[in-house]
Amino acid sequence: IKVRGCISVYFGRWLIEGSPYVILIDVAFTAWSLDTWKSELWDLCDIGVPWFDREANDAVLFGFLTVWLLGEYAAQCDEPPHIVAHFHEWLAGLGLVLCRQRQLPVATVFTTHATLLGRYLCAGNVDFYNKLADFNVEKEAGDRQIYHRYCLERAAAHCAHVFTTVSQITAIEAEHLLKRKPDIVTPNGLNVKKFSAVHEFQNLHAQSKNRIQEFVRGHFYGHMDFNLDKCLFLFIAGRYEFSNKGADIFLEALARLNYLLRVNHSDVTVIAFFIMPARTNNFNVETLKGQAVRKQLWDTAQTVKERFGKKLYESLLVGQLPDVSKMLDKEDFTIMKRAIFATQRQCQPPVCTHNMLEDSSDPILNCVRRIGLFNSSSDRVKIIFHPEFLSSTSPLLPMDYEEFVRGCHLGVFPSYYEPWGYTPAECTVMGIPSISTNLSGFGCFMEEHIADPSAYGIYILDRRFRGVDESCNQLTSFLFQFCKQSRRQRIIQRNRTERLSDLLDWRYLGRYYISARHMALAKAFPDTFMYELQEPTSASGFRYPRPASVPPSPALSRHSSPHHSEAEDNDDERYDEDLEAEKDRVNIRQPYTLPFKNNCTSSASGVDAAARKGLNDSPTWKTNQGCWIL
Repeated sequence: IKVRGCISVYFGRWLIEGSPYVILIDVAFTAWSLDTWKSELWDLCDIGVPWFDREANDAVLFGFLTVWLLGEYAAQCDEPPHIVAHFHEWLAGLGLVLCRQRQLPVATVFTTHATLLGRYLCAGNVDFYNKLADFNVEKEAGDRQIYHRYCLERAAAHCAHVFTTVSQITAIEAEHLLKRKPDIVTPNGLNVKKFSAVHEFQNLHAQSKNRIQEFVRGHFYGHMDFNLDKCLFLFIAGRYEFSNKGADIFLEALARLNYLLRVNHSDVTVIAFFIMPARTNNFNVETLKGQAVRKQLWDTAQTVKERFGKKLYESLLVGQLPDVSKMLDKEDFTIMKRAIFATQRQCQPPVCTHNMLEDSSDPILNCVRRIGLFNSSSDRVKIIFHPEFLSSTSPLLPMDYEEFVRGCHLGVFPSYYEPWGYTPAECTVMGIPSISTNLSGFGCFMEEHIADPSAYGIYILDRRFRGVDESCNQLTSFLFQFCKQSRRQRIIQRNRTERLSDLLDWRYLGRYYISARHMALAKAFPDTFMYELQEPTSASGFRYPRPASVPPSPALSRHSSPHHSEAEDNDDERYDEDLEAEKDRVNIRQPYTLPFKNNCTSSASGVDAAARKGLNDSPTWKTNQGCWIL
């Protein structure tokens, strides 16, 4: 749809689950108005956007187009409308500021998933959380050449009727950096799919694990001196932020874990995957060769098997037992010997699967060189760095991210800066235990809702009140204890982890968004809508108690299947998973009504030009007895 010959608008359905309606605005059609709108932004808010910041320029275009769309919709309504507009992140924030300036009949909600300045500060290796109250935010933003972006984000936070963040830890950050305390925390959720069979996710784990094992067989060809049945797959994934995502502390913990496994003569091998996109030019030749050699070995085995099967079939047809010494002839042995010689390897299995463009300065590779984990035969910890997002079309590891996560045993996310943390949440929904931190939104959320998170496979690393070395020792302890678990213990733990998925379902977490929008309506239209102020309670939402029984020790666990480890041969105690789940369901507290405080007063500051020009004169929040009038 072309509006007035200059604005291109598309209307349709979003190709995701639920197929919601979506309106797409092509900002390129209005690029000719950029200078005019920048000038208007300066006159209104004293915010200047430099010409070279393309991302900020697009934010200006999108903001003015958004407010135009909302204004046109409101003008064409037959009756006075009551519109709720929810803006996410600084890129959309200008539309919110303009809605308030033009006094549109719109209740506004602004959500920051991570403050802009917080990301930059943490990337600079500063002592972020201990110095949070001491930062000169205007100077810090100016030093990093993001002052105009920071002003847009801060103006949106102050002009919004309701300001929200995704976690308590980010709420503290926003209060200090954006100078407004969030009205409510709105955690991120997931669309949780429950299987009809209770343990179907365990079967999916086994299938995906087999596919990862096939990759490992090829990657470590010629050095397969470890038992894949006693091999644990760990992984870390996300943006390549070496310190923020905790890759530095994870590598150090792996080096210490390697030492512990060796001195304790453990037969467990740990393979740690680093899935973080970096600049590469192609796959590593040695890595591709490994997969080719594996496929060749498989084809050779299939050929010999067919020849063996044919001879066995013919022997049985004549009513004779086969002579085993004649089942394999000289040609068969020649084929097998050639295959064995093809697996000879003079070098170590590669750490990185790709050719890095900046190999000498890459943080992960430099750290690997420092700790000396080069995938040697003596190491019990192996490292595979895959600097590219996973894809089912990859010739190297043809799996999408969900399949890969299901096949791993543990996700490790020791982040220093993680406002929420979708990666550990996705692990939880798929029944995969994970390690998070008390500096991540997910970790804080789980500590609030679970009495003993580690019993449910959610390990919370203390990075807030401990030094780096202490946190690294704690992470090493988590990893070592996980390596000592029996197969049965890991199955029990995965069952418990998967039961936490109800906590992360939008059907539960969506109520926080609903409450935020109700609160915005009460502030924007106080004569029409009412919101009852409630005192905060000590416990809101689900509360998972400590499990009735801890995962049994290897000597006291039941077999989970006909294939079990040797450590599980002396069983005395039966573990009933269904009974355990039923106890959890009985003890779960049902959600209370969500409490809120009135924190709508915006603080004054020199850079808050929007506030100085009267843009944040929010209507008084009325609280009356009675129900909502909708």
